[in-house]
Amino acid sequence: MNVLSKVQLEKYADVLIWGLKTARPGFRKYDAVLIRCELEGMALGEIVYRKLVQRKYNVVFRVLPTPALEKDFYTYSDEKQRKFLAAGDKEFAGALNGNIYISAPGSLTHLKDVDPKKIGEVAVARKVLRDLMTGNEEKGKFGWTLCTYPTEEPARQAKLSLKEYAAQIVKACFLNEKDPPKKWAEIFKNSMTIKNWLKGLKIDTIRTQSRSMDLEIKLGEMRRFLGVSGHNIPSFEIFTSPDWRGTKGVYYSNLPSFRSGNYVEGIRLEFKEGRAVRISARKGENFVKKILGTDKGACRVGEYSLTDARFSKIDRFMADTLFDENHGGEHGNSHIAVGDSYSDTYAGEISRLTKEIKEKLGYNSSAVHWDLVNTEDKRVTARLKNGKTVTIYENGMFRG
Repeated sequence: MNVLSKVQLEKYADVLIWGLKTARPGFRKYDAVLIRCELEGMALGEIVYRKLVQRKYNVVFRVLPTPALEKDFYTYSDEKQRKFLAAGDKEFAGALNGNIYISAPGSLTHLKDVDPKKIGEVAVARKVLRDLMTGNEEKGKFGWTLCTYPTEEPARQAKLSLKEYAAQIVKACFLNEKDPPKKWAEIFKNSMTIKNWLKGLKIDTIRTQSRSMDLEIKLGEMRRFLGVSGHNIPSFEIFTSPDWRGTKGVYYSNLPSFRSGNYVEGIRLEFKEGRAVRISARKGENFVKKILGTDKGACRVGEYSLTDARFSKIDRFMADTLFDENHGGEHGNSHIAVGDSYSDTYAGEISRLTKEIKEKLGYNSSAVHWDLVNTEDKRVTARLKNGKTVTIYENGMFRG
């Protein structure tokens, strides 16, 4: 059953292509674009495929494993199988110019009984493919975007009817607007104003305080803020990848999270000298600890983000990180990601950003990237390099 109308599906596909071309403005005819689509999202995937072929891209379409296939793989595979990369995987990843992922989950908890170590082994083995695409993105040769198609499972987990869940997606992505890509271009322009304001402040550290947390991060040298870049549909966040070594204090995620078939809530992380030294959660604590132990970078901060409630129309928990990390509601949100950094937050010539420079600047590297969201009322202040302290975010909005 299609919960989005034909017109909405066509508009959703247009927004995804806007996102892809905004993420990488240099697309040309016959560039190679991969569509990865979960089975229940085929109605959208087919339209995206048609529109890309009409634009003369070379399109590869892949249907992703079902929950049953994923569960069987982790249940019956051995370590050698989990570390396996097929012949040609590296060459294929390195040759791609674009990637569109359509999430349409049939289950969110099918891997809850799987040892997180097994999931980590796959992530570590496949990181080389992600690194190849990231390297090409840094050179302007690759761009990506992703979205969610409404399905019964996340709607149920979010305690919404499928119709209500789909309505949140329509509202968040502006699919009832006459020209959704034009609306997204307006959001892009407004976010640019905020990013330029933050750049002009010359920030040293950022402190985030709410009733449950008090976290300080160090912005780091040669950093810039990004957001509304086309990478995520929807995306309203303004984010950066800080110098992980300067993280200290307590972060608390009050929104639940689904990851690798597991449900967790109430994650509390205490950081010292850049690492999460105390880890707890009301539910799923053992899973959280294992994921943050995947590799040496998994317990460090790779991203810091704020979402302005004036932009985002998302006001319900969606059981989907893509939407939850862009929650608007009454207080907006902040989120951190433990794990891998985004190298495109580098303020210099990104094509010259080597592994050695990344390490020197405090960019984190990990097979993990896990967004943890806080929607509490908060005050965010920045200590500037000149010693002054200014409030940059309050009452769910940026001050600039």
